[in-house]
Amino acid sequence: MSVNRIMDIPVYSGPPSVVLEEMDRVISARKMGAYISITNTESMYHALRRPDHLKFIQEANFSLCDGVGVIAAGYFWGLKINRYNGPILQLDCSEYGQSRGWRHFFYGGKEGVAELMSEKLKEQFPQLQVVGTYCPPFRELTEQEDEDVVRMINECQPDIVWVGLGLVKQEAWIAKHLHRVKAPWMVGVGASFDYHSGAVPWAPLWIRALGLEWVFRLIIQPKLRAKRYWWSFVFVAEAALAGMMQRFQGVKVNS
Repeated sequence: MSVNRIMDIPVYSGPPSVVLEEMDRVISARKMGAYISITNTESMYHALRRPDHLKFIQEANFSLCDGVGVIAAGYFWGLKINRYNGPILQLDCSEYGQSRGWRHFFYGGKEGVAELMSEKLKEQFPQLQVVGTYCPPFRELTEQEDEDVVRMINECQPDIVWVGLGLVKQEAWIAKHLHRVKAPWMVGVGASFDYHSGAVPWAPLWIRALGLEWVFRLIIQPKLRAKRYWWSFVFVAEAALAGMMQRFQGVKVNS
C-alpha cells in the first residue's frame, strides 16, 4: 500500500480503487473493526498535540488526504499526495456498494440531517441500502444510552458506519466503539452529512477542482472556519519548516 509520512503522520497516496477494493474484501470476509481516517491539516495539527489522535491516524487502515493543505505540506517533504476526501469517498462507496449489497448506517449530524442525507443519496443511487440513522444529542451520552445505541447499530448489521460528529469528536467516538460496534468499517466524514443532505452548500465542482474549497467554506461559514483554518495554517507552516530542514540535512549529509 502506498503510504507517505509527514511528521510521522501517515497519508495514503495510492488510487481510490485500491481503497474500495480493500473495503469490499473486508466486508465480503465479514471481518470487523477496520476504519478509515479522513486526514486534513486540522486533524494533523491536533495529531501533533494529542497522542490519542495521532494513534488513531497511525493505526487506521487508510489515512486519506482531505484538503489541498495536506498536498502543500507533502510538497515540502518531497511527496506527491493524491486527495481523496470524505464526501467523495462516501459517494464512491454509495455507488460501488450498490451491486454488492453494502449496508450503510449514518451516525451523527444535526437533527434530521442523517435522514435527509439518506433520502438524497437514495435519489442518486437507487439501490443504496441505508439500514439505519441516529442523531445523538449535543451532550455526553449516559452509559446506558451508549449501550442502547451500540445495540441498535449492531441489530442493523451495517457494513459501514459513517460518523458525522466533526473533528476530533468523531475520531474519539470511533476509537471508543471500535470493538463494540460490529461493523467491518467505520469512517468519520464530518461535513459530508451537511453537504449530501443539502444542509450546507458544497463548493461547486470547478472550485473543488482548483483546490479552493476552503475559500468557499470560509465565505459561507466564517465563524466556524476561521479558527480551524488558523490551526491548518500553523500545521502547514510547521510541516514546511520541518520538511525543508530534513531535506537540507539530507543533502548536506550526502554532499
